[in-house]
Amino acid sequence: MIALLARRFAGLVITLLIVSLLIFTVMDLLPGDPASIMLGTSASPETLAALRHELGLDQPLILRYGQWLAGLLSGDLGQSYTYGVPVAGLIVERLAVTLPLALMAIALSVAIALPLGVLAASRRGRVFDIAAALFSQISIAMPAFWVALLLIILFSTMLGLMPAGGFPGWEAGLLPALQALALPAVALAMPQAGVLTRVARSAVLETMHEDFARTAVAKGLSRGAVLWRHLVPNALIPILTMIGLQFTFLVAGAVLVENVFNLPGLGRLALQALSQRDIIVMQDVVLFFAALVIVVNFIVDLSYLTIDPRMRKAA
Repeated sequence: MIALLARRFAGLVITLLIVSLLIFTVMDLLPGDPASIMLGTSASPETLAALRHELGLDQPLILRYGQWLAGLLSGDLGQSYTYGVPVAGLIVERLAVTLPLALMAIALSVAIALPLGVLAASRRGRVFDIAAALFSQISIAMPAFWVALLLIILFSTMLGLMPAGGFPGWEAGLLPALQALALPAVALAMPQAGVLTRVARSAVLETMHEDFARTAVAKGLSRGAVLWRHLVPNALIPILTMIGLQFTFLVAGAVLVENVFNLPGLGRLALQALSQRDIIVMQDVVLFFAALVIVVNFIVDLSYLTIDPRMRKAA
């Protein structure tokens, strides 16, 4: 088991190194000069050259990558060209909004989709199954930003029950902060709940034909006991896979919803850095998103080994 974990961890580190090199190279190829953007079009060539030298932009690509990587390993993510502050502080500040938002959205998605998908599988072909399929199709078809606009119109403009946007900060209190994140979390969760409902239903239906399911029925266990104690635990692998994918998507892909609700999250920071050609912020934020995907997939892989002993033998 230790050797298996060591191999998986080594693969994670190698993948992160390759991804970091790709991100740095692609960012360097983007059009536009950060020094020109910072100084404006009226700057003299001498001033531009001096700023490029100060920022290290006149050095070879491989040298700049090595310096960036060494800074990452030491915890120094560099300094933003636009904000003039350490990037690490910017990411931590914005993550305090994006991470709770993603956790609320994924919790809501699981709370809706798991019971819905499991019960739809147990009532295959009946009215509840048809209703669950209809919910899944409608929620998948609705873009998250469109759901966000509808929620603002209904709960903020018409009913006046929830704030239409902005984030007061956690220092304003837990309740105001959660109220500001509630509608964005619902907007993000609805499409994901539709996908997860389908995955949960399909996974449970597949386990119904396994030998252990027939054995449990033959022992005289109730329908509910067979469903929740035997079928659902053995259907968790595809469900966990989808939850892991959805969580990384919710953290990295909430740009539109954050902009609709004017939330100061990581997605909005990445969009602003792109428009301002703030290379160091773009590199660090994109690498954070990539590292999050890789680490979450690593954790999901480890959960497979915990859930299913057969996978430990195969590995």
